[in-house]
Amino acid sequence: MPIYEYRCQACGHALESLQKISDPPLTDCPECGRAELRKQVSAAGFVLKGGGWYVTDFKDKGGKSSGGSSEGKAEAKSDTAAAPACGAGACPACE
Repeated sequence: MPIYEYRCQACGHALESLQKISDPPLTDCPECGRAELRKQVSAAGFVLKGGGWYVTDFKDKGGKSSGGSSEGKAEAKSDTAAAPACGAGACPACE
């Protein structure tokens, strides 16, 4: 079961809740009692380790690509790395 993070819009109280995916979201704040709880976006709680499909299918093949140069790949990576992650206050959802 995933752990969901919530924050109350009224008082700012933050909490975590272990819930089934099919469970309805919590709404009532245990601190102030108002129905102002909102789910927060957070990082996944798992790391892919070992030799599974993700290693073989997404492994860098030494810079070889079909129909492009390795420089194009480097430019694309630098563009995505420069973009701020959610929670950095750069998008309307973070405010």
